[in-house]
Amino acid sequence: MKKIIMAAFVAAAIAAGAETKIGTVDLLLLVRNHPDYERNKTFLSDKDKEGQKKLEEIKKEGDDLQAEGRKLAEQFRNPMLAEKAKQELEQQILDIQQKLAKIEQSYRAEAMRIREDLQGDEARMLKSTTDDLRRRIAKFAEKGGYDLILDKNAAPYSRKAFDVTDDLLKDMGVEPANAKGRDEGK
Repeated sequence: MKKIIMAAFVAAAIAAGAETKIGTVDLLLLVRNHPDYERNKTFLSDKDKEGQKKLEEIKKEGDDLQAEGRKLAEQFRNPMLAEKAKQELEQQILDIQQKLAKIEQSYRAEAMRIREDLQGDEARMLKSTTDDLRRRIAKFAEKGGYDLILDKNAAPYSRKAFDVTDDLLKDMGVEPANAKGRDEGK
C-alpha cells in the first residue's frame, strides 16, 4: 500500500511538471551504523548470556537429580534388597521423576521467557533507532530540499545519484568508507 501511495505521489508530481527532489537511503546500513547499534547489540548479547547461564543452572539441577535417580535405580536392582527397602527406593525414584518433570517444565518456561524478553528488548531498541533515523532523515530532507526520501530497498530500481546514505552517515559521525555492513548487502 505504501509503495502505491509513493508511486502515486511521484507520478502526480511528474504530471504536474513540478521539480521533485528524490533521495534514497540504505536503512539497514544506517541502522548498523547508528550510534546506539553497538551498545544495543552488546546489551542484547549480555542479556542472552545471562539467560543462558540461568538455563545452565536449571539444566545442572536436572542433571544432578538424574544422577541421583540412576544411583537409586542401581540400588533398586539389587536382588538382596528387602521388600520394604525396595518400596522406599521406588518411592524415592518416583519423587525424583516428578521433580525432574517440574525442572523440565521450569526450563521450558524460563527459555520461553528469556526469548520473549530478548525479542521485546530488541524490538524496542530497533524502534528507538528507526525513530531516531526517521527524525534525522526528515531534518536532512528539509535542509536539503528533498520532497521524498525512500528506503532504496523499497524501490525495484533507483539511480545511484539518488542515494544520500553517505550524507546521512556523515551526519551521524560515521565515515562512509568505514561504515559497518557496507559490503554485506551487495
